[in-house]
Amino acid sequence: MPKTIRRFPVVAVLLTAVAMLLASSSVVAEDNDPPGRVARLSYSVGSVSFQPGGEGDWVQAVQNRPMSTGDNLWADKDSRAELQTGSTSVRLDSESSLTLLELDDHITQLKLSQGSIIIRVRHLDDDDRYEVDTPNLAFQIQRSGEYRIDVTADGSETDATVFHGRGEATGGGASYDVVADQRARFTGTDELNHDIEQLPGRDDFDEFAFSRDQREDHAESSNYISPEMTGAEDLDQYGHWSYAAEYGPVWRPSAVAVGWAPYRNGHWVWVEPWGWTWVEDEPWGFAPFHYGRWAFVEESWCWVPGPVYVRPVYAPALVAFVGGGGFAVGGGVGVAWFPLAPREVFVPWYRTSPTYVNNVNVTNTRVNVTQVTNVYNTTIINNNTTNITRVNYVNQHVTNAVTAVSHETFVNARPVANNIVRVDPKQIAEAPVLHRIAEQPVKASVMGVGRPTAAVPPATVVNRQVVATRVPTPPRAPLEQRQGAVPERATPNVRTETPGQPQAVARGENRPGQPAAQPAVPRPGQPTASPSRPPTAVAPPATARPEPPSMGNRAPQEPDRSTSVRMPERAVPHPPAGEGGHPLVRPAPPVQENPRLQQSEQTKFNTWQQQRSAAPRPPEPRAAEPQRSAPRAPEPPAREVRPH
Repeated sequence: MPKTIRRFPVVAVLLTAVAMLLASSSVVAEDNDPPGRVARLSYSVGSVSFQPGGEGDWVQAVQNRPMSTGDNLWADKDSRAELQTGSTSVRLDSESSLTLLELDDHITQLKLSQGSIIIRVRHLDDDDRYEVDTPNLAFQIQRSGEYRIDVTADGSETDATVFHGRGEATGGGASYDVVADQRARFTGTDELNHDIEQLPGRDDFDEFAFSRDQREDHAESSNYISPEMTGAEDLDQYGHWSYAAEYGPVWRPSAVAVGWAPYRNGHWVWVEPWGWTWVEDEPWGFAPFHYGRWAFVEESWCWVPGPVYVRPVYAPALVAFVGGGGFAVGGGVGVAWFPLAPREVFVPWYRTSPTYVNNVNVTNTRVNVTQVTNVYNTTIINNNTTNITRVNYVNQHVTNAVTAVSHETFVNARPVANNIVRVDPKQIAEAPVLHRIAEQPVKASVMGVGRPTAAVPPATVVNRQVVATRVPTPPRAPLEQRQGAVPERATPNVRTETPGQPQAVARGENRPGQPAAQPAVPRPGQPTASPSRPPTAVAPPATARPEPPSMGNRAPQEPDRSTSVRMPERAVPHPPAGEGGHPLVRPAPPVQENPRLQQSEQTKFNTWQQQRSAAPRPPEPRAAEPQRSAPRAPEPPAREVRPH
């Protein structure tokens, strides 16, 4: 008990400090800022193929490859794959085709043209939206839980299974609730035929997904990092947590080779909208290379995460580049970099706003906004490269910490560990630190190290249209067609602002002299925010990227408990597909009032409920939203004297 009493003030102070940091940096993010979330290919077995958004070629999927809006994934026959984004997991079964139609801080919109997926949503905020679009309906997830969506090979049938939670299927001019312990079958397109069934017995795909979830639910790392950090689940298996007096809880990888250094066992790829992105080879190599910082302590490397109570903002690589005009490598030009240490400011090489720079730093290391602003003003506003070299970058002077390769290795996604260039240590120590990269991508930069593959989905599946309730971002053009726009994005990495101009206030932030904002009241039928959810680091934009027009046509309302179908009072025409939207997405038909259908659905629901009461309840796969133990740092060494 005494230990608990002593710790509580420390936790309270940390929470207060984090809140102050976020409040001081809560200026509205600008519309072109990249999202703070990304998907990660965390697991695959068999033949799993990947197609970067906008590109026509397919390659073998590579673990830890970040995936963003527009990317495609195909699990071939007898194959499976797993994606993670924050605390959400998406598993693909054999012969399944999945596209990320939209992925940002609050929207996850998936296109399932064929096959089966199981989604585990561990947390859902009021402004989060999860939607799976299939050839005949759009399924929206309304609560945290476990969901399975199956689409037949010809796209004529969609089955929605809800193990826990609740969802809504929209298509064919109607909207249907699917609640826990239900399996709903939908056939037809212009008009949906709908049947309700009890949960079927588990098959091998169910068992695979549930076993993966149980592994993640019991991860020790959740005590030390935010549960919304993508890729944290693998840390327990490949390393251990310890206490470093200067940094607190740190994670150390196990069984790394002699001379190992961060950002060396992998390769560089080009991922929109961040540009140059690091892909680590180790199976655990996602979270430690896109969040937090690295420190060299007691003759070995350890990873230092950021504040545990804050959802961290994803970064493509938390490194600094060095070399001025580049290192001379065999008559050519080389590229060199080193990992940033704790409390060092990350300056993006891609186009962002000052608010984004604040958020990506304060959520990934214990640095205050004043430090971030000083570096930002020096390097960007004043364009002063000389002053940035006065910063004592710790890891730049650690033996063997700087990695250098040729230009060809860098831009062609070649394995860095096999192509390291030896550079004079004195030259490294004296080289200026860069905040922009001159290297421009080629097609190999986008495709990565995956080999070309013949395991691709049929053309009829790839080009199959799906139904959606919102218009996703249109697909981007191939790199060759966008090549002229790349230098504009890559060179002026941070947009400057006119000094003295007032900046917009983030939603929920009080202006001086204005009354405090009242807490939001949840809309009927929507989940409430969990107090354990870390606050979103990127402030919701008031004048940010405009939300694609919703294709819904009704206001939220309390569902009719007597039936699983919901009808609106009026219908609003939808924009035709292809007009400012996505060519493979068509709007869901307007939902029409149909008393006869309502009566039919009421009968189906009542029959299902009676059968459910009479049938034995299937075993629970796990809790719908497990309670995580409170974050707690490892005990410091006994010899350490702590001030009173």
